[in-house]
Amino acid sequence: MAYIKLFKKELRTNYEYLDKLFKERGIKWGITTKLVCGNRSYLQEVINLGIGEVHDSRISNLKVIKEMSPETVTVYIKPPPLNILPDIVKYADISLNTELSTMNALSEEAQKQDKLHKVIIMIEMGDLREGVMREDLIHFYEKVFRLPGIRVVGLGTNLNCLHGVMPDEDKLIQLVLYKQIIELRFKRDIPLVSGGTTVTIPLLLRNLLPHGVNHFRVGEALFFGKNLFTDDVIEGMSDRVLEFYTQIIELSEKPTVPTGELGTNPQGKKSVIPDDDYGKTSYRAIVDIGVLDIQPDYLIPVDDHINITDASSDMLILDVGSNPDGLKVGDMIRFKLKYMGALGLMSSYYIEKKVEE
Repeated sequence: MAYIKLFKKELRTNYEYLDKLFKERGIKWGITTKLVCGNRSYLQEVINLGIGEVHDSRISNLKVIKEMSPETVTVYIKPPPLNILPDIVKYADISLNTELSTMNALSEEAQKQDKLHKVIIMIEMGDLREGVMREDLIHFYEKVFRLPGIRVVGLGTNLNCLHGVMPDEDKLIQLVLYKQIIELRFKRDIPLVSGGTTVTIPLLLRNLLPHGVNHFRVGEALFFGKNLFTDDVIEGMSDRVLEFYTQIIELSEKPTVPTGELGTNPQGKKSVIPDDDYGKTSYRAIVDIGVLDIQPDYLIPVDDHINITDASSDMLILDVGSNPDGLKVGDMIRFKLKYMGALGLMSSYYIEKKVEE
């Protein structure tokens, strides 16, 4: 059975790098755990780091975190659906919000549960995912400040996740200014400016993060050590927190070109054969995963001489050239992962999840 493995030492290395980076600059942060899909063994390793604040976009995952560590601050990081507001108030200490109707319902639910629910209001800064339009911001806050059972603890924004709009100094300065304007207008303290995610870390490293952005929500950098501006690994961090292992179920020398009339395969693709491939052969390894588990583009073979050819629903075809390592049936092939690939694997019933002992 194929499996994904978490390496504790590399996880700790990345956590300590980030924690030092943020603490030196007076920035609060939490770990976004949606990647681990509520897996208890992986969540325990995150809790063991000592972060104290965990973010997720699935309330079922926050429920697991509260069961495992009641003292951990939990943050629901997307506008909550109305039908799960009782669980939002019960299991999320903080939620990110953009809709007045939802805020009204949250207020009612918080009063029912005799709780004070904290909220961060998200502002639209160009990526066109969630966020209150800037021209509506004053009116929005005016309404929310009146709601019983609700405490506004911050404002924030999300960038890069939909259209790839990158954060820059100007956008984040604007975010800080909105916080100052609201505080002056309503005589209220707003402690958090949640303008940071993994994609914002390079600005911090280049000393381009505006003073006043004091809260980060980080997942990808912790698990992959990624600089999303350059697509490189941040110096001092590791991209080996998670690795994927698959077993060879067939290994044969075969032609590199299929024979027969080519039609469309079940994925809707039709093969295009380069002219210079005719007459060639190579060793082709089949491993025990397919597009049911992960899109091949999200896999990075650890061994440079292994190339991904393509995949069907549950078999992945690898070109191992002349097979210089003497691979055989039963051997394991290792892959590094891209974020979206790891997310799919973690949510798959068919993939075993292991922690390095």
